[in-house]
Amino acid sequence: MKLSRRDALTGAAVLAAAPLLSRAPALAAAPLADKQAPSFYRYKVGDILVTVVSDGAATFPLADKFVVNVDKSEVNAALEKAFRPKDKITISFGPLVLNSGGKTVVVDTGSGAAAFDKSKGAIGQFAANSAAAGLDPKAVDAVVISHFHGDHVDGLLTADNQPAFPNAEILVPAAEWKYFMDDGEMSRAPAGRMQAVFADNRRVFDALKRKVTPYEWGKDIAPGLLAVETAGHTPGHTSFVLSSGNDRVFIQSDVTNNPDLFARNPGWHVTFDQIPDQAEATRRKVYDMLVAERLQVQGYHYPFPGLGNIEKDGAGYRVVPALWNPAI
Repeated sequence: MKLSRRDALTGAAVLAAAPLLSRAPALAAAPLADKQAPSFYRYKVGDILVTVVSDGAATFPLADKFVVNVDKSEVNAALEKAFRPKDKITISFGPLVLNSGGKTVVVDTGSGAAAFDKSKGAIGQFAANSAAAGLDPKAVDAVVISHFHGDHVDGLLTADNQPAFPNAEILVPAAEWKYFMDDGEMSRAPAGRMQAVFADNRRVFDALKRKVTPYEWGKDIAPGLLAVETAGHTPGHTSFVLSSGNDRVFIQSDVTNNPDLFARNPGWHVTFDQIPDQAEATRRKVYDMLVAERLQVQGYHYPFPGLGNIEKDGAGYRVVPALWNPAI
């Protein structure tokens, strides 16, 4: 290939300028952020605005009996199949804020401010993320609790054990309240985790002076929010159907824990299921219904933001995440 005189002169000029370019001051790059943006996601169910507010995610080593009825090697195989790391579990937490019928309703509250400090910010993020989403806790009309585990009720209190939602009515499942406030049931609770669950609930609800409104299954407990019995995970575990116009979403609470494990393998029993056989039967019944009705589901422990559909997949089920929507 022959270079023209013009090409040669242009190349020479570039080479001559190179030392000058190398001595030019570099523009400083913006520092990289060391944390995610506030995590909340909005969508609509008919006229109801839903805001999923992340409470964070907890990662911990995979215990031998995290799934109590299968070998740890099977759990690791399922994690690998889902492109997750072996020997560790990550569980996400996704409370909701509903703007419905002129009311602001929070569904479950996350692990609370004390957990934020203890976990170095991994969980207990609901207060900060909901504030970033524009939620004033004093403007919350009602808080609906699905069941009495700490990652759902501890956010009812601030770090100094004051009501986190001072003007809100606290709605709790009647069956759950009856069980966990029963001194006889507490005395019979197995040592270890279950005794701690009872003690934590007494701490939370005693700080609130037990000012709660028990609700029954099969009734609307907030505008468009129907309480549905899904017992097994706990004796009074509750899910919800959120409806407006022709739109519906099933809020499954803890029908499954991590869906990579427990939707794909509905016969597996997570250590947190208090009545394992009943929890499995509930899980299969709910997921068969979701498949048959092509009903969208919002999962508390699904990867954020937790909205999707369910399809049958062999002997189990697969969650098909909803597309992220830039519009509301």
